[in-house]
Amino acid sequence: MSTYAEKPDKPLNELLTNALVNIYVGPENTHWILHERLLCYHSPFFRRIFYSKESESSHSKNYGFPDSDDLPFELFVGWLYSKAIKTPAAEKDIGPLLDLYFLSQTLEMDKLGSEVVDTVRNYYHNEETYPGLRRVQYVYANTEEDNEMREMMVGSVARYLTLSDTIPAHWENALKKNGQLSVDIIRSIQQWHLEGRAVPDVRDASQERGREQVGFSAIEEGHSRDSIKVEEESTGMIGNGSA
Repeated sequence: MSTYAEKPDKPLNELLTNALVNIYVGPENTHWILHERLLCYHSPFFRRIFYSKESESSHSKNYGFPDSDDLPFELFVGWLYSKAIKTPAAEKDIGPLLDLYFLSQTLEMDKLGSEVVDTVRNYYHNEETYPGLRRVQYVYANTEEDNEMREMMVGSVARYLTLSDTIPAHWENALKKNGQLSVDIIRSIQQWHLEGRAVPDVRDASQERGREQVGFSAIEEGHSRDSIKVEEESTGMIGNGSA
């Protein structure tokens, strides 16, 4: 569920004025001609670029993102004019959506960012899968603490690991190396606000205390500690209850 406080948007026809701006994207300078008022209405970033008297772009009406990819910006333009995000058909479609999310952070567009989070969340829920390690690491590399996409990803992983019988080898290795990720998973579990009776109490001698046959520090069978394996290159997700 989105954390963005919804407010009514201005009608699209009121934002499509004659004033246009030129946006150049990527190393090939893909040229987009967009409605200035529409762009600036939704993005504080572009308001500063095109409305500030100190900004050179406010006079030239040109701005570039030379380090950005074309596809995320194309998705952004699609949302800008339609207020819709295409539902991902396969896990490979999640990557461009994450890049769209990072772009929304740059453009300071909280509403778009929250809608992307909901789209990704709904995909994993509907497909009964969880974000894979590569996806989580990518989000951590491109976001700061207290981030909505991070929270959703970590919450999903916390559930996956809690309900699993073992920790997959690549996750064990990642958790040992990334202390922040480990702490965030614990925080996510704490937010479940579990009742004490729902959690086994190993201090209670009256309860069954037999050790699991797999062993306390068991990792997923078939993976050695010296041969850590990331999810299959063709996917970035893990199945329900599997690696």
